[in-house]
Amino acid sequence: MFWKFDLHTTSHIDTLLEKEDVTLTEVMDEDDVLQECKAQNHKLVDFLLRPQCMEDLVTYITQEPSADVEEKVKYKYPNISCELLTSDVGQINDRLGEDENLLIKLYGFLQNEPPLNPLLASFFSKVLSILIGRKPEQIVEFLRKREDFVDLMIKHIGTSAIMDLLLRMLTCIEPQQLRQDVLNWLNEEKVIQRLVDMVQPSQDEDRHSNASQSLCEIIRLSRDQMFQVQGSSDPDPLLSTLEKQETVEQLLFNIFDKEKNESAIVSVIQILLTLFETRRPAFEGHMECPPGMSHPSFSVNHSILEAVRPRLKDFHQLLLEPPKANVMKTTWGVLDPPVGNTRLNVVRLVASLLQSNTHSINTELINLNTLGIILDMYFKYIWNNFLHIQVEICTAMILAMPPAPTDIQPDTEQENARESILIKHLFQKCQFIQRIVEAWSSNEKEQAEGGRRRGYMGHLTRIANSIVHNCDKGPNGPQIQQLISELPAEDREKWEAFISGQLSDTNKRNTVDLVNTHHIHSSSDDEVDFKDSGFHQDSSLQQAFSDYQMQQMTSNFIEQFGFNDEEFADQDDVANIALFEARCKEKIQQFEDTGSDEEDIWDEKDVTFAPEAQRRPSSGSTDSEESTDSEEEDGKRDPFEASNPSTDDRMEVDTGWCTQDYYISTQRTCLYQLMSILSVKLLCLFSPPPPDCDGWLGTSVASPSSTSAKDCGRPKAEEETASCEQRSITETVINGSMKETVSLTVDAKTETAVFKRFAKPSGALHFNQQVACKMQDLCFLSDLFTGK
Repeated sequence: MFWKFDLHTTSHIDTLLEKEDVTLTEVMDEDDVLQECKAQNHKLVDFLLRPQCMEDLVTYITQEPSADVEEKVKYKYPNISCELLTSDVGQINDRLGEDENLLIKLYGFLQNEPPLNPLLASFFSKVLSILIGRKPEQIVEFLRKREDFVDLMIKHIGTSAIMDLLLRMLTCIEPQQLRQDVLNWLNEEKVIQRLVDMVQPSQDEDRHSNASQSLCEIIRLSRDQMFQVQGSSDPDPLLSTLEKQETVEQLLFNIFDKEKNESAIVSVIQILLTLFETRRPAFEGHMECPPGMSHPSFSVNHSILEAVRPRLKDFHQLLLEPPKANVMKTTWGVLDPPVGNTRLNVVRLVASLLQSNTHSINTELINLNTLGIILDMYFKYIWNNFLHIQVEICTAMILAMPPAPTDIQPDTEQENARESILIKHLFQKCQFIQRIVEAWSSNEKEQAEGGRRRGYMGHLTRIANSIVHNCDKGPNGPQIQQLISELPAEDREKWEAFISGQLSDTNKRNTVDLVNTHHIHSSSDDEVDFKDSGFHQDSSLQQAFSDYQMQQMTSNFIEQFGFNDEEFADQDDVANIALFEARCKEKIQQFEDTGSDEEDIWDEKDVTFAPEAQRRPSSGSTDSEESTDSEEEDGKRDPFEASNPSTDDRMEVDTGWCTQDYYISTQRTCLYQLMSILSVKLLCLFSPPPPDCDGWLGTSVASPSSTSAKDCGRPKAEEETASCEQRSITETVINGSMKETVSLTVDAKTETAVFKRFAKPSGALHFNQQVACKMQDLCFLSDLFTGK
């Protein structure tokens, strides 16, 4: 609609472009230049497509700004130039992708010496990436002609934007055949080997990190592409090169046969962990097997394992002698040495190797006692939960995995042959059971002495539960039971007492329902009758409050509330009430019809009631502005007296039962005060009485303004009676020359209440108003008039 009705304002750019000598910088200074470019403003696009403008745009993003330019605007034009070139306008893409001179100028940015300006590198990468996506054939052909392209990319791999550009070439090129050609070209240029050479101690950390991340992303992207395009017969050459045994061996050689460098070691482990990533069946918590793929396709490449196995002793040595780290002071104490990133990643690598469940790897780990060293670290570093979770993963896999295929002896019976050498090593050599019980007892002793609960106790609880579970239901249950039965008698008794006592108690505490969900229902459940809830039958207050809560608060709720139960009132009284309300509405309507300039009649103000002699007749007469005799004697002005009462501010109530004039605001104020008093006493009425029913109501509740009998709204308690069957309250209020009596009668049996209002002006007829309602109505009135 914005464009349909031409609601947009005319851009100043159109006017600016009409100048003959307009410059590119003047155009880029306009605030809406990017918006107009993306909207493909013809004048602007034609201007930008000029050869000199295109060359200037490329220059801005490839050359360092002048050092004399103020810092805050130093990269203004390079940034705008990048946005204009990447605004995805077809004409700009065509001109930039087909003009070789512009591409050469753009490519020249890579030929700068490292380190590259990171901001300009991001501009360069963004422009070239969009060209790869929009003009893949032209860009690939141009880059393949540049013999130093791969060398320059590897040279600047320490710049993150260049790493992103390399990955973009692997993901954004279509069609599939062109992508395959690019992969073959990069493989021929030995891009994998060159990236591997970047991960060695002689390089800096940025190159380690970016080269490692590039190799990890190549592995993931290639595997994802392999599963998505299953009909493709051509393997991914880059992935095949990475999974070769010699490639993995070169990675390990870079970190072990040279000086120890934590950054290089961690980067190589990250690559190995990515190579060990496998898509397991769904029951193991990973994605399901894709259709047509068998489970052997998910196993780790055997060549990778063969390359890693001889180096397990080197990883084991890293656990014993990690790269030197500074002493770490913590609130718990001094860590010398701390766990460190190297050892933590070695433990992660061990967990991945255990997941492969390979006999040769398992055997080597047992011979080195790597699991024992890891358990020592678990109980030593009591606050390192990153370490604890990895150890828990290791133990859980050992307990739950079936034995490796080569662990099964073909000459023995099947049920006796399925024994895991890892479980046997864990229970016998590592004394798994004894260490769990000992650590638990030691923790309880420290806590009893006022110490803190150790940080690994939650993981230790789950490890103990894993032993119990796999002993009963796991594939290695018989072997675990046999190993526990072979424990020394003292250790076996401690374990049995532990699982039946401390562990059982801990599990009970951990499984307590924090919320009782027995009666919780979904919000989508319909037709729920809350009135059938089990309220105490003798508590009328509870039932009334429940009914009051269940009322639907509609727009006419207040008007109809309490006046629709005719069985609780006499028909004559109901007719009188209706007539009274009709007359009130008639007068109120007159006030509402007055002009907007009139004074608001509902504003609270001081008013005076007219005496009987000056009462206005039904035909209408002048209003009296005099005060009562008592007011003249005292020489004081009534606080409710209005200075200039007008005729329209009076309300007439006649038709045979009342002709007294009084102000609407005064009537409302007095009624509010009466209802406030009665609502407070109402709470007393609903309270259960003492057995003797005597003195149940207590003293009368006085009004806040009861200092003088002359003021309006000064209630006087005249009668308060109570009984066990029917209880009532009566209040009398003097409003000028009118005496009003308000009574409230509550019947506990029928759970009803009757509200009566009796007015008797001096020398005039009286009227009687009676309203019946249920108790839940009175609960609402109590809340309304007490401000709750």
